[in-house]
Amino acid sequence: MQPKVEKVKSALGNWVVGEVLVDLIPSADGDTTFEGATYKPIVGGGPANTARAMAKWGVATSFIGGFSSDRFGHIAWSEMSRDGVDLDLALESDSPTAKAIVQLGVSGGATYRFEVESTATFDFRGEWLPTSIPELIHIGSLATVVNPGADVLFHWLQGLRNSKKPPVVLFDPNVRSAFLPDSIRYRQLFEKWIGLADLVKASDEDLEFLYPNQDHESIARGVLRGGPSHLVLTCGENGIKGFNRDEQVEVESTKASLVDTVGAGDTVGAIVASAVATRGLDSLTGGEFHSTLAIASRAAAITCSRRGANPPTRDEFNDFWRS
Repeated sequence: MQPKVEKVKSALGNWVVGEVLVDLIPSADGDTTFEGATYKPIVGGGPANTARAMAKWGVATSFIGGFSSDRFGHIAWSEMSRDGVDLDLALESDSPTAKAIVQLGVSGGATYRFEVESTATFDFRGEWLPTSIPELIHIGSLATVVNPGADVLFHWLQGLRNSKKPPVVLFDPNVRSAFLPDSIRYRQLFEKWIGLADLVKASDEDLEFLYPNQDHESIARGVLRGGPSHLVLTCGENGIKGFNRDEQVEVESTKASLVDTVGAGDTVGAIVASAVATRGLDSLTGGEFHSTLAIASRAAAITCSRRGANPPTRDEFNDFWRS
């Protein structure tokens, strides 16, 4: 029997910062035609997926990002609101929604092509970003590499980190080499951002692009020397690895019927962020660290059993794994 996840009190002041965009998923019965092909629009963007997963998990979560007044923006606003994400800190704009044109491989893996220029999605400006201090910030993905917004976000977060009571910061690079194929430049940006982070969540593909021909343990030591105290590394069918400055823990992958992998890594990040929000970063050690990653693996398996980024609620999690 799988362990049941009990509800815990959520911490207030949890922010997820980054992009909400539309994933155009190839679909014969889709309602959107783009460049001569038919797609089904799915609300996406790693940060948006993470915010939705945290909110569905029962953790009070605010999203900081830009929403367009176009059709896709209205869909995104509606779906994120429905899933319980607070949008009071978001920006509304008449600029278009950024698009990720998705191609699915035979194994269900996804590759992306992005249209991001002059969109509401990446319109990060100091005049609308909040100046209060939350307890936790989750940030990452394309929002940390698409300029000029990325530089604005970096200096904004740097200011919050220099406050008397700084937030705990979780960073997920969610590397998109299709957008920035220069691995050296991407690595420079990654190493700049981890200097502001307490925990980094990344995939093995992220790190293999950033640090080719290096083993995970060597990369992990380098990441932890860069500032963070924790690294969570998703390795697809090879499970999840967790590192802190004193130990390494590993969990096996969880098997479920595979539809696609869209949003699986974001689900892992959300479960880890939820654990930090409810129990603190120091809880990620020993058996508690292992248990958190095991739950994250099972939650991600549910996401993989559905089309698009559709993470489970706590009740769905418990029902799915009930024997």
